[in-house]
Amino acid sequence: MLSTLARAATRRPLTVLLLWGLFLLLGFGLGTGVFGKLSDDVPDVPGTESQIAAEHLDGLDPAGDSITGVVEAAAVAAPAVRTEVRRAVADLREVAGVAEVPDPYATPGLVAEDGRALVVSVVLEGGLGDDAEEAAVDDAADRLHGIAGSEVSGVHVSGGPLLGQQLGERAQEDVKNAELISLPVVLVLLLVVFGGLRAAGLPLLVAVAGIAGAFLALFGFSQFTDISVYAIQVTTMLGLGLAVDYALLMLVRFREERRHTPDVVEAVHRTVAAAGRTVLFSGLTVAVSLAGLLVFPSTFLRSMGLAVAAVVVVDMLAALTLLPALLARFGGRIPPAKVRPEEEEGRLFGRIARFAARRRVAVLAVAVPALLVLALPVSGLTINLGDARQLPKDTEARQLYDAIEAHFPPGTGVSPVTVVLRPGTDTATADRIRALAPGTTARDLSGGTTVLELPPGGPADGPAATELVERVREVRGDAPVQVTGGAAQLVDFRQMLADRAPWAALTVLAGIFLLLFAFTGSVLLPLRTVATTLLSLGAALGAVVWVFQDGHLAALVGAEGLGALSLTAPPLIIAIAFGLAMDYELFILARMREAREATGDDREAVVTGLRRSGRVVTCAALLLAVVFGAFMTGGFSPILQIGFGLTLAVLIDATVVRMLLVPATMALLGRRAWWAPKPLRRAHERFGVREEAPDPAPAPPQPAAR
Repeated sequence: MLSTLARAATRRPLTVLLLWGLFLLLGFGLGTGVFGKLSDDVPDVPGTESQIAAEHLDGLDPAGDSITGVVEAAAVAAPAVRTEVRRAVADLREVAGVAEVPDPYATPGLVAEDGRALVVSVVLEGGLGDDAEEAAVDDAADRLHGIAGSEVSGVHVSGGPLLGQQLGERAQEDVKNAELISLPVVLVLLLVVFGGLRAAGLPLLVAVAGIAGAFLALFGFSQFTDISVYAIQVTTMLGLGLAVDYALLMLVRFREERRHTPDVVEAVHRTVAAAGRTVLFSGLTVAVSLAGLLVFPSTFLRSMGLAVAAVVVVDMLAALTLLPALLARFGGRIPPAKVRPEEEEGRLFGRIARFAARRRVAVLAVAVPALLVLALPVSGLTINLGDARQLPKDTEARQLYDAIEAHFPPGTGVSPVTVVLRPGTDTATADRIRALAPGTTARDLSGGTTVLELPPGGPADGPAATELVERVREVRGDAPVQVTGGAAQLVDFRQMLADRAPWAALTVLAGIFLLLFAFTGSVLLPLRTVATTLLSLGAALGAVVWVFQDGHLAALVGAEGLGALSLTAPPLIIAIAFGLAMDYELFILARMREAREATGDDREAVVTGLRRSGRVVTCAALLLAVVFGAFMTGGFSPILQIGFGLTLAVLIDATVVRMLLVPATMALLGRRAWWAPKPLRRAHERFGVREEAPDPAPAPPQPAAR
């Protein structure tokens, strides 16, 4: 298969480049339409009690969304401010699609006790189409922002559909800024690695294809399901990072092949036959790692798994088709790697490998406990929906949240725990539920349904709110009562993760085992790989909890301790980091297998494999860290958490795990590392994926000793 791809790419390079050019136009043209289709409804899980109850309420009482404006002034009761606000309220009531705008001066609770702020709530009509709702929201926001005057110090507008629109705009801006930061830095690092602009520029072309693939994949999925605002940054950072990784591996191998093969096309074929096989398996392992997200019924997790897996496949195809076509066309201008004596190539990594293999017990005794200590905070991990504190302080939604926090009592604007009493609910059950929270309100809907709204006594997703949900579900017994709202969604989301996580892990581990067995023919190497990968993953996730949940050193990365992680962060960090770890494992195992087949010496193959792959793995990890770090500059807390976790996971995995634990464990296992039972070995010999490389070219003469 790989030979066929290589021949097709080198035989018709202009055709391949034209096809990829059309793909780029689609990605950066049609694909960018996804920025207008982003959703912030992350916790929705079809089939859960909270979702069923919410859909039932929507059917009985299709109330419209609402947006909120906060007006700040030295004194909002001043005549000039009062006149301006009431003029705006009158104008808002005339906007098509607006159902209700209460007079803040006549409605209790809408004017702050300190007299320095007031809330203008704009309720939209139910059942508006997308275009009508967007027009109503834009008109209402413009009118609210139009409240002016020398005594008005600020107006902040957000909430409802406007929040999703603001987040989409911010995501687009963050992606643009991250690309402007990361691409030049990546180019400089590639120049250092390759020493020439031509070789350094090719990975960036592949990376651009990865970004286009991210946009196009997300746009395609947005036609069938909601796409989270988080998906843009995550898929783009991963698409950019993996594209550079794969191109780096291929180019390093191409320059090595050029030392022995003057013919450029032949060198490309040899590169694809050797490094291309590693890229293929790497892409498949990353995609399989992300396939675990498909086990969860969450719309968000499934869409993320599909979108990111699609981006990985695009990167893999770009490395196996676009890059060979570029090399066939321009590779003759890329100088071959310098010829060095065998003992000087990768000398530092060879020394590290020999040390780890020789002192394997000591290395394991130090490294494993250290990683376990870093992973300890994971035991206290908790997730929640989050609030506007997750947003950067210069976003309008965060400014509105801060204004309400500064001027209004705690709990203002917090969504209640909503309890739906279906027909047939007895009075005693309803009374017991009412008694759970002082200040409970009730309203009757058509068909005999009653809705109770219970104040949570704290944040909408805080411990008090989730405990209230669980108490309602205990008290109701067998009565036809359902609980919905933000706290109920969080409880259901947590339960969904707990129920499906074992199946997701089983799916991923089974897929990884099969792929690594097909790649190595060993049953012990996949087990060893999973064990060492879990160590680096646990250490990285523990650091995320320590910083973003507990608040230690959070200010250094532009964050603050929020008491919990975003519910999006842990599953995405685990899935993506696991896949990236497999990426580097395959880079190293491919070289170890080559050395073992060439020499038959198991211990020396470990040293040789790390010596030949250490530089590529280190550079790839550094480039990925740059990409992830650039996306962290946006200041959006869920992306900060994901970027920070992935950066640490990559760096720990590429250094402590792959440079120390891998040679130490390989030396400890010895020849047994490549062992498999006879039936499985026969199956691998018969069905294992093999791509024979061309016969080796004669080695070049070594430099004469002086």
